[in-house]
Amino acid sequence: MNETAGQVILVDDEPAMRAATAQWLELDGYQVTSFDSAEQALRSLEHTFDGVIISDVKMPRMDGISFQQHVAALDAAIPVVLVTGHGDVTMAVEAMRNGAYDFIEKPFAPERLLDIVRRACDKRHLVLENRALRQQLAAGTGLERSLIGNAPAIRRLRQEITDIADTPASVLIEGATGTGKEVVARALHDLSRRRNANFVAVNCAAIPENVFESELFGHEAGAFTGAQKRRIGKLEHASGGTLFLDEVASMPMQMQVKVLRALQEREIVRLGANDPVAVDIRIVAASNENLIDAVQDGRFRPDLYYRLNVVSLRLPRLCERDGDLPLLFDYFAQEAGRIYERPVPALSPACIAALGAHTWPGNVRELKNIAERYVLSSLPPHERLPHMLGLLPGSSGMFDATSGRSLAELTHDFERRILEASLRKHQGNIQDVMDELGLPRRTLNQKMANHGLERRQFVS
Repeated sequence: MNETAGQVILVDDEPAMRAATAQWLELDGYQVTSFDSAEQALRSLEHTFDGVIISDVKMPRMDGISFQQHVAALDAAIPVVLVTGHGDVTMAVEAMRNGAYDFIEKPFAPERLLDIVRRACDKRHLVLENRALRQQLAAGTGLERSLIGNAPAIRRLRQEITDIADTPASVLIEGATGTGKEVVARALHDLSRRRNANFVAVNCAAIPENVFESELFGHEAGAFTGAQKRRIGKLEHASGGTLFLDEVASMPMQMQVKVLRALQEREIVRLGANDPVAVDIRIVAASNENLIDAVQDGRFRPDLYYRLNVVSLRLPRLCERDGDLPLLFDYFAQEAGRIYERPVPALSPACIAALGAHTWPGNVRELKNIAERYVLSSLPPHERLPHMLGLLPGSSGMFDATSGRSLAELTHDFERRILEASLRKHQGNIQDVMDELGLPRRTLNQKMANHGLERRQFVS
């Protein structure tokens, strides 16, 4: 059996019942600490307790209902399972409304209690994990709060940003849409000595070609029809600070020549003017395609490419950051909960599996959108993510329009993720996996074979 199933505090004033219940739990791998009174249990309890409390309702001095209220005052998220006699059911149901996790009526089958404890332990672990992650974000540096994650690619990216932020070197950021290129550009600015000057972002793909020069270089009054007064351009406005050229591959070819000259000479000339204006800017450019391909296709000047690409940063796709998904999702969901003043339900194991099953073509931007929808949804919490990500029949997921994968493919991937998560959690213990997923042995064996999963892969 798995020796690290979880911790249980057991409170019961009847020695025989206490011993029998402890034995059932210990045989299933739980670490059990027993008490014959609620007062003793409370004295040993801390808000960091990573487990489940099982308490009889009828006890002298402090009963289970009062005990649950004291536990809730310490930490309302500690799961308390109440053991009741027949006459105590109404009382136990009321206690659940007040925060108890569940109740079980005597006499009960050990399997029923073990099932409740497993689910309660999973919930408690998720609560504490999310708390730890939020504390990590709160205690982290500004860079750790803006570039959230523990994946190796993100840790490496944070180090690269730290190394080059306070240099004048031009930086080229390459990454797919939604990976956070502007976030990285702003981090480079905020960590540099230019932080007190302007950070000016220009989306080169969004500016019409006929006004591109005016936007970047500015113009004098009367320079063209409608130019009624002088206007400072983006390059001049960014002087002393950072100019971020997003989607730089979309810059018109004739403008590339002028931008290159401005960078080389460190001066610009407004439209309609003769005298140059000195500018001191650091350039950070970004592209969602490999810019060298644009050079080879004749769409981008090689001399400008080499001017921009003094240092290059590559941003990973979200599918390359699998372990960061729950952390990022929780961060965005908590932000959405604060903005919309809505509660944020904890992620269930099935929801975490749903996060991993999706391909995330929109990357972090898509994840943020889904987190907001999760907070605003009226569906039961355990159905929200599978429904939004197209993993339930009749759901409004975006898989068919964005990922190019069929429902069958996504369902297959989702099932594999759940099986892997359960096998990993139980270290290959087939009986525990059968119990958690509610599968007969033959069905579980067949599904594992379909997905190429073997028990030995997960035995530590």
